[in-house]
Amino acid sequence: MELIKKYFPDLLNQQIYKLSSLKNLYGYWNTHVNLLSRKTFYDFYQQHVLFCLGIAKVFSFFPGSCVMDLGTGGGFPGIPLSIIFPHTEFILVDSIRKKIKIIEKIIHNLHLKNVYPIWIRAEKLEKKFDFVVTRAVTKIDIIHNWIKNKFKCQSNSKIVNGSLYLKGGNISEEIKKFPHAIEYPLNHYFEEPFFINKKVIWISNI
Repeated sequence: MELIKKYFPDLLNQQIYKLSSLKNLYGYWNTHVNLLSRKTFYDFYQQHVLFCLGIAKVFSFFPGSCVMDLGTGGGFPGIPLSIIFPHTEFILVDSIRKKIKIIEKIIHNLHLKNVYPIWIRAEKLEKKFDFVVTRAVTKIDIIHNWIKNKFKCQSNSKIVNGSLYLKGGNISEEIKKFPHAIEYPLNHYFEEPFFINKKVIWISNI
């Protein structure tokens, strides 16, 4: 948790408390359902929480915005982002019911009032969003086909509505179809070696 405070020194006490509670909560529920890889759980705050908060380093969601976390799995990046942006609405979407049921319990335990998990496939969700965030679900072009009609026409931010992808490794082939994509290398924000090849990709809805 000290790693989070290192890069987000202006967190409120309530935010620190909720972020500090995450590891024990996930440690407990991960023994029931495989929400997160057990191989990476030892490095929970770096590989899961801080990685997801990389989005918060490159972009700020305006109050009142609505964000879909597509293929949320164990609630990442949606839950950490919802703590950082308490006045933004986060819809956590996943097609695996047992994961959504556990996420509901975690949200209840953390008293998160701006997070709503839904058991559904993203392409079947009849709702419009300002932004879509996702971490390591599948290739960008596949996700784009699922969400291309899910955006609100009017922007509630300084930038155009669009999607934010947390990625690692070489993604040059993935973004060839999206010449307007912007890549934000996370090693520009975090000094740990884990982030050398990690990045946030932003693609506008235009």
